[in-house]
Amino acid sequence: MRKSILGLSAPVFVGALVGALAAVSAPAMAQDEPTPEITVTGNAAVVTDYRFRGISQTNKKFALQGGITVSHASGFYASVWGSSIDDYVAAGSDQELDLIGGYTTTVGAATIDVGVLYYYYPGNAGLNTDFVEPYASVKGTFGPATAKLTVNYAPKAKALSVGNGKEDNLYVAGDLSASIPNTPLGVSAHLAHSFGPSYLTIGKGYTDWNIGATYTWQHLTFGVSYVDTDKSLYSPAGHNISKAGVVGTLTAAF
Repeated sequence: MRKSILGLSAPVFVGALVGALAAVSAPAMAQDEPTPEITVTGNAAVVTDYRFRGISQTNKKFALQGGITVSHASGFYASVWGSSIDDYVAAGSDQELDLIGGYTTTVGAATIDVGVLYYYYPGNAGLNTDFVEPYASVKGTFGPATAKLTVNYAPKAKALSVGNGKEDNLYVAGDLSASIPNTPLGVSAHLAHSFGPSYLTIGKGYTDWNIGATYTWQHLTFGVSYVDTDKSLYSPAGHNISKAGVVGTLTAAF
């Protein structure tokens, strides 16, 4: 499999050893200083299994990840994120780089985020594996809880074909997260569906879901999640890479 989505959804390319789920903003400015026009944030992580929309991209083994985001006060931002992957994902490539550009704004109580992802797989033996995926999300916060709806659509492309010419892919996801007041703990839940057929679903569409918990200490976040799908998909090594599993993460934000 060339790619598992699962976005918006930290790269080997920056030498990170410790997803990109968390990023912290720059240290707070003194009260009498203006908010900076440009903010740079980043993270580095190690995960016990890189799951993209529920499908393992690392043959159920560890991955190194990391990313950096440059945000402007206007709401525009650009990011680079990366992860190590197994060679079955993208024709021999051993890493995935996501190049992201977007815009976020607040309308009433809702935060809207729109942008475009470009999935790039260096060292892919010259085959057509890269593709573009626009996305849009809306989220709202209710006390300590946040609800988010995301839609990703990858237009028809040869890289997404499963033998029927150019094919497209639609991914719709709902996420709930909450912090537990007066503690460093957080909980989350995710439910999504990939509409196929395309290379991102390897045939028919499927549903993925997960539940998780996090513990944050200073700039470090420890996470554990239970991930599952209703699909049965095997890697060349014979592992069921869509099977339920527990994934651990250690993320450092800067």
